[in-house]
Amino acid sequence: MIKVVDKIKEIRRLIKDLKNKGYKIGFVPTMGYFHEGHLALMKKAKRLSDKVVVSIFVNPTQFGPNEDLDKYPRDLKRDIKLAEEVGVDLIFAPDSNEMYEQDFQTWVTVEKLSKGLCGDFRPGHFKGVATVVTKLFNIVQPDIAIFGQKDYQQLLVIKRLVKDLNMPIEIVGHPIVREKDGLAMSSRNTYLSSKERESALSLYKSLKYAKELIKKGERSPSKIKNEIKNIITSYPLTKIEYIFLGDPHTLNPYSETIKDRVLIALAVWVGSTRLIDNIIIEIS
Repeated sequence: MIKVVDKIKEIRRLIKDLKNKGYKIGFVPTMGYFHEGHLALMKKAKRLSDKVVVSIFVNPTQFGPNEDLDKYPRDLKRDIKLAEEVGVDLIFAPDSNEMYEQDFQTWVTVEKLSKGLCGDFRPGHFKGVATVVTKLFNIVQPDIAIFGQKDYQQLLVIKRLVKDLNMPIEIVGHPIVREKDGLAMSSRNTYLSSKERESALSLYKSLKYAKELIKKGERSPSKIKNEIKNIITSYPLTKIEYIFLGDPHTLNPYSETIKDRVLIALAVWVGSTRLIDNIIIEIS
């Protein structure tokens, strides 16, 4: 039977008991409103650990003043049912007051990797992410934590955070889980109208075409960006925020030519919904 708790003291007590019994703890931090992508992370945690803990917390500190904090989809009852079906043992679902006491003053910043890509357009976002993840790691004390690669910059930020702060946690990335038509799964997909949903397919379509170009020998970042731009803007209701081609480890952009591995990452507004997607291409 899955246990659901909302207090830090209680989750710590339960985790301590599991650790005293010698169980390896797998952890999946989420903002809830689960889809198959979330469940894939939980299944992976189940394979790699003895007990799986999932947090559900819509973290206010990673949302900007004009972002979708208030309308972000929430359905705790549904999430509990889905998590139980894939074998999750514990859900930690605190409220904001539990996670951020009055006069909260301590923040965690990962300097370089938080810049560029989403960091340029969502000021303070990665400070909020790094802080809440540090708090969750401190509360749950997991042995392993699973994160999706759709939020690729976030994954790198968290890996760096764990390395720099000497946390004894293995961070595992999980490949992007997609709908049958290729759209990367996201809780925000629920915002899309049917017409917007069709236009959202332009992200994955452009990434696939970029991969074809590279496999055929194209090495110019500017030319590849132009082709991606042409595909996305050929769909209605789209507005490109950024197209990034660069090093998948450092997030340094490629200017003259792409190297042996390239990360192509996109952020695109479709109507009033901001979507992200990415692909890593190995150049043989």
